Amino acid sequence: MHRLAKRRSRFRIGMRTLKTLVAVIIAMIVSSSNISPYSNLSLAMLGAVAAVQPSFKESIDSSWAQILGTITGGIVGNLLLLTPLPTIVITAIAVVVVITVYNLFHINYAPSLPILVVVILCTTPDVNHVTYALGRLWDTCIGLGVGLVINTVVFPYDNSRQIRFAIESLDKMLLRFLEDMFDGDDILPDADDMTDQIDAMERMLKIFSQQRLFRHLKTQRREVTMFRICENKAKALVARTQLLARMDAPGHLSQDTYDRLIEAGADIRELPYIGQFDERDIVINYHVKQILTLRRELLDALRREKRLENQK
Repeated sequence: MHRLAKRRSRFRIGMRTLKTLVAVIIAMIVSSSNISPYSNLSLAMLGAVAAVQPSFKESIDSSWAQILGTITGGIVGNLLLLTPLPTIVITAIAVVVVITVYNLFHINYAPSLPILVVVILCTTPDVNHVTYALGRLWDTCIGLGVGLVINTVVFPYDNSRQIRFAIESLDKMLLRFLEDMFDGDDILPDADDMTDQIDAMERMLKIFSQQRLFRHLKTQRREVTMFRICENKAKALVARTQLLARMDAPGHLSQDTYDRLIEAGADIRELPYIGQFDERDIVINYHVKQILTLRRELLDALRREKRLENQK
């Protein structure tokens, strides 16, 4: 039931979906208003969908791929239409030519759009194919322009809240890890969940750094710096917890380490050890203290980032 509820929670209409819908409708209206000759709604709609991406950089990359594909398809299609070959042969040759050109110039975009443009050109008789190709480029640019404007101006994507939540979740995982390690048994906890959380946070931070919040560019750059500090601290934390997870036994806590764990909010069942410490105990207490220091620095950086957020 929990898995089913989790799956259902994913099926929701987010802001990006709504922005894509608005961009498609506006692109259709503009493209069908006789601004361009031989208007083709499909390419305008494709351009609008392609331009609405999670980050500004991805939107630009996707837009460039659409423009490049439309230009390539228009050139290849018009050149092949100068030959008396049938449509199916022209399409087959176009596939080979487009893929070869993309590979030759190390273009990492899918060649489906230029091939689609070639097919449209070949299956649209009784028109000036040069003018028609230019019309397809114009329709694509309409869709891309509308999509870019909608994506960057109307509720621009800002996943800083998700990054903060990921950092706070990592902190809770860390405390649970330390509680499990010193719960009185000889079973060591697993640090893999924290590693996965770091990977997720890194992906979210990459998107955030590639976004352009034009009204808050300066603040956003400072936020990226703070998030990078948080990421580095978090990676150091996870590295040290992984070292603890590889120890052969949990070891014993000193009074100072125990007090610091309690002060951090951890529920530690094992009481401080009053006997003779061996080398393993010394190493474990050292790493736990380093983890708690890194945790404090991580939370301090997160608080500074939150102050920047409040300035927006």
